[in-house]
Amino acid sequence: MTRDSYTAQKQKIEKEIQKLQKQALALQTKRRGPVVTSILRSMREYDITPDDIASAYNRKTSHVAKKAAAAGAPKRTVPPKYRNPKTGDTWTGRGKAPRWITAAESEGQQRDSFLIKP
Repeated sequence: MTRDSYTAQKQKIEKEIQKLQKQALALQTKRRGPVVTSILRSMREYDITPDDIASAYNRKTSHVAKKAAAAGAPKRTVPPKYRNPKTGDTWTGRGKAPRWITAAESEGQQRDSFLIKP
């Protein structure tokens, strides 16, 4: 493929993308009108003010922001529950068991024998 044909194809694709974006915007604008009309009709019917909508919207977005902040909060560390006496490796007892536990269990040892005593 020559450079000219690549550039020409790229420009053709970009032009098509712009055309499709304009079509999408026109469709959105066309469909938005009746929705806005319906919302205004409902607001008048139930005496809802723009301030009511703004406060409800802010409550919803602040709730979402709180959830996002909580999700990003650092998780607390869990103390280890099991210790390998040979290597000193530890495991909290959560998630998939480490290889040293599964190997010991396959040899007939009990998991409780690795419990860290308080």
